[in-house]
Amino acid sequence: MKNKTLAAWLAFLGGPLGLHRFYLFGFRDTLGWLLPIPTALGWWGVERVRDIGLDDFASWWLIPLLGFSFAACALNAIVYALMTPEKWNARFNPQAPQDASAGQTNWLTIGAIVLSLMVGATVLMSSIVFSLQRYFEYQIEEAQKISQ
Repeated sequence: MKNKTLAAWLAFLGGPLGLHRFYLFGFRDTLGWLLPIPTALGWWGVERVRDIGLDDFASWWLIPLLGFSFAACALNAIVYALMTPEKWNARFNPQAPQDASAGQTNWLTIGAIVLSLMVGATVLMSSIVFSLQRYFEYQIEEAQKISQ
């Protein structure tokens, strides 16, 4: 029996590592194995900023990958947590009755929704703002070079 609350929390806390995918679909899930790649690239971008500074062009592309990975997994947590018990059990527990307790919503499920919404939205907006800020700063620097 796949528990909806556990899946939501795994998507929120361990989603960028693919933990929720392995829980729901097993270790043969390709997306579960691919999820850590953009996460690792994003962390590499953060390390590049720490070592080289904000002027590193590659970090402008790498850091948003980390943010988008976290935001997508937070969205997954919200989608899992908001599924009706009937839909959850039909999809992930087909052998169980439609009203099985594994698909029920409780306060821990609501907590996963609230935290996923808060953190996911914050990370997504921060990633977009970082990317756009660095892009426009780069455009201004290039325009200044041209005008001199």
